[in-house]
Amino acid sequence: MKKKLLAMLMATVMCASLFAACGSSGSAAQSAASSKSASSASGEAAEEAESGAPESAGIDSILFATNPEFPPFEFISTNGVIGEYDGIDMAIAVKIGEILGCEIEMQSLEFDSLIAAISTGQIEASIAGMTVTEERKKSVNFSTPYYTATQVMIVPEDSDITCAADMEGKRITVVQGYTGQTCVEELGYDFEAFKKGTECVMELTNGNCDVVVIDSATADKYVSDNEGLKVVEDAEVFASEEYAIAVSKDKEDLLAAINSAIEQMLEDGTIAEISAQYIDAE
Repeated sequence: MKKKLLAMLMATVMCASLFAACGSSGSAAQSAASSKSASSASGEAAEEAESGAPESAGIDSILFATNPEFPPFEFISTNGVIGEYDGIDMAIAVKIGEILGCEIEMQSLEFDSLIAAISTGQIEASIAGMTVTEERKKSVNFSTPYYTATQVMIVPEDSDITCAADMEGKRITVVQGYTGQTCVEELGYDFEAFKKGTECVMELTNGNCDVVVIDSATADKYVSDNEGLKVVEDAEVFASEEYAIAVSKDKEDLLAAINSAIEQMLEDGTIAEISAQYIDAE
């Protein structure tokens, strides 16, 4: 599964022009007790990045938010790359800061409050494995997509679930606000939503549910960390989706600068290298 994911990622980077955009749906403004940490690119890193920074960027800092419950994209670590925050998205944020020569500040919020926080000016942007959707585009702008994923099912190794249709009548769990919830709703199946992916997987390992629907890379991480589980795919039902950075509609200059940095990292392979680092670490 990991080899397949890495191959898909490398193909995505080589064909960056194909990009058009947890994933998740909806943007209920649930306030989150947020843990806040700031980190700035070191002077040495900023100097090295100056030559590649857009001359017109003119950005001193970027106030991001994430939801650190989505490994390997964002999670809490004692050796985080931005304070306590670590993961693919956090490493990408650091590189954006280096390329633009600006500080990166990161806050933690509930996933389904991120869009509302951008819309109300609480934060400028969000990097959180967020899937580009038409509904979200009504409230925020999206950067050039930097990652392609899909939804999959996590089930016990002896499960009889082999495709999405087999979930009918089963006990299904999803993460509240994630794309997995939208997919299950569209299939018309009953489900129970939890705040965190770890909670969903705990329900599964404890025998309280039959299947968890979640993003592919995160599913791989949970399966590698928990014996007795496996990933089931259904490409005919779960289409691919694209992750991008959500930016305030009032921050056109910021969006342009972020796009410039992402496009540079896609072209030179930086995002592929970052992703491989975290995926291989599993």
